[in-house]
Amino acid sequence: MFKPSGEALAGASGKGLDGDTLDETAREIMFLRQEMDVDVAVVVGGGNFWRGRTGSMTGMDATQSDHIGMLGTVMNALALQDALERAGQVTRVLSAIEMPRIAEPYIRRRAVRHLEKGRVVIFAAGTGNPFFTTDTAAALRAAEIEADALIKGTHSGVDGVYTSDPRTDPKAERYDEVGYMEVMTKNLRVMDATAIAFCRDHSLPIVVFDMSAPGALRSILRGERVGTIVHEV
Repeated sequence: MFKPSGEALAGASGKGLDGDTLDETAREIMFLRQEMDVDVAVVVGGGNFWRGRTGSMTGMDATQSDHIGMLGTVMNALALQDALERAGQVTRVLSAIEMPRIAEPYIRRRAVRHLEKGRVVIFAAGTGNPFFTTDTAAALRAAEIEADALIKGTHSGVDGVYTSDPRTDPKAERYDEVGYMEVMTKNLRVMDATAIAFCRDHSLPIVVFDMSAPGALRSILRGERVGTIVHEV
């Protein structure tokens, strides 16, 4: 399960979509599917368009704000699907919110069948419920399709899990490996606490890496030391 942040698809600006970044991401995913024969599913964030908590903090109804964020993930999913299919990789978008004109409804057995046929599956609209992040959606979908790992792509040059924010703290140190409990007790901001606890309960390892590093995805799948591994220690 690959979980790129919405901002990571926006390039340097962090807003909207960047064509070159989408194309490079599509090429990386295609390599995994076609050259390494790895089943690939994707849950895309929507922070490049809208963050639900931002709206709720300004007085908007929290449920309404989260629904807007879910639609942002659908836009990202469709854009990534287009980049993949232009490059020659058959792809399906499955949405937790039904919108049959542009995406298939999420059905677990259908998702697994698409993967068996060699298609890349993109899960859109999070879990379909407010108050749950796309990180939690990625953990949930990964468990449902029995994924071997959850690979989380970051942006802004952060290449793993650090003791503090490396962008503001020059003394921050990067972990090569870290346990689920340490992530939660030290609030290391890998993913939200619900997603971390879910991965812990289902023994699902998480790899956190910098999406802007060329070839990082394929290096992770080859077993090379890239980013930080979050698992039971």
